[in-house]
Amino acid sequence: MLSFSLFCALLVGVMLDRWLGEPRRWHPLVGFGRLAMAVEQRLNRQGGVAAGALAVVITVLPWVLAVALLLQLLPGWAGWGLQALGLWLVIGGRSLEEHGRAVMVPLHSGDLPAAREQVGRMVSRDTADLDSDGVARAATESVLENGADALFASLFWFALAGLPGALLHRLVNTLDAMWGYRTDRFEQFGKVAARLDDLLGWAPARLTAISYALCGRFAAGLRCWQQQAKACDSPNAGPVMAVGAGSLGVLLGGGAPYHGGWKDKPWLGEGKVASADSIAAAIALVQRSLALWLLLLLGAGL
Repeated sequence: MLSFSLFCALLVGVMLDRWLGEPRRWHPLVGFGRLAMAVEQRLNRQGGVAAGALAVVITVLPWVLAVALLLQLLPGWAGWGLQALGLWLVIGGRSLEEHGRAVMVPLHSGDLPAAREQVGRMVSRDTADLDSDGVARAATESVLENGADALFASLFWFALAGLPGALLHRLVNTLDAMWGYRTDRFEQFGKVAARLDDLLGWAPARLTAISYALCGRFAAGLRCWQQQAKACDSPNAGPVMAVGAGSLGVLLGGGAPYHGGWKDKPWLGEGKVASADSIAAAIALVQRSLALWLLLLLGAGL
């Protein structure tokens, strides 16, 4: 059960993220990404599932166990501080907002090349030839989906298991982003990371979807969840994206160009086509949902 002390650490971590954003230099997750890249290059010779499982254990488990042990050894105030600082480094709420606004501003002013360049930093699709609608859809989708992955899932696991839980999710989610591709290189090697990420993200994704509905167009969000989410490849992105699009009253999804070729995706949501205003609305929806989560977690802590 979430204690009031742990809630205070959570609140401080969220406030640090709002005030400071991600560290510009020496971000631990950047270092972790380099470690994961080196491990993958060493172990992924045959692209097997066993090698991928070993890679997950090698890259994730030592850090989670080290943090758990450190929290046991440190005095109470120091452990509390570590929890708050660690959560700040794990979540990326302000960064997500900054990336979204970096696309929204040039899109509003009609600078499509700059908007394409900025959205290319948010998504894995090929953005070189996207029109303004495609850029807006990609950015809006990224804000909604990463709201679940980079913010709410970390808060969920922090509330359940403190910093070790949040760290476990964030590291596994990072591995999935790096290895979870259906290519010859990663189809088998990245399977364990992808499945573990699905497992850790299952409950937070559905709580995020409910939050988007409560903080937006409730009936439309639930209707889109029921009718559209199952058509998505991802079991967790489906509810989040469908409810988010329905709650915003915008049409997302559809076919899109990726570096490996064209990919047909289901249409999600309903209403108007995506625009720069849709990105702003998605950012606001995430912010309202965060406020709702903090109120509910405060009640749990009290």
